Amino acid sequence: MNQELESKFDEFDKPAIIRRKLLPWWIKTFCWIFMLLGICGLASLIGNAFTDNVSLSLYGFSSNTAYSGVGIFIIATMTLKGFAAYSLWFEKPNAIIIAKIDAIVGIVICIASMFVLPFTSGDGHIPIRLEILLLIPYYIKINKIEYEWDNLESL
Repeated sequence: MNQELESKFDEFDKPAIIRRKLLPWWIKTFCWIFMLLGICGLASLIGNAFTDNVSLSLYGFSSNTAYSGVGIFIIATMTLKGFAAYSLWFEKPNAIIIAKIDAIVGIVICIASMFVLPFTSGDGHIPIRLEILLLIPYYIKINKIEYEWDNLESL
């Protein structure tokens, strides 16, 4: 009986494992930035109902209204980034998958804005998007910590 009672309370003696410690400082910083960006993106939908001009820009795409194809695309991307940041910061079990999707979507959008957008807009000059210099290391780091993140509960 005593041994059974000890095993029930034994789980409270384990130290809390914080997955957030697996993230480097720069990802933690961007988590806060992108959580705010996601909120601002969603707020721009409300703000555009009261004003005529809401300036949105992300990864080379820009729009002056939230209620356009490009505007909705930018807000959806901001929301995805905000959700990925929220999931990482609050240590959700599926955060790594969401962060990988966020990184891949960001890389694809950056590549599209560098190589497709110049030819559709007519100016023809290829801009270099500096965001890709952070998206690739972000994906690599998330990929490296995936195993530890997923297996921390079993330790």
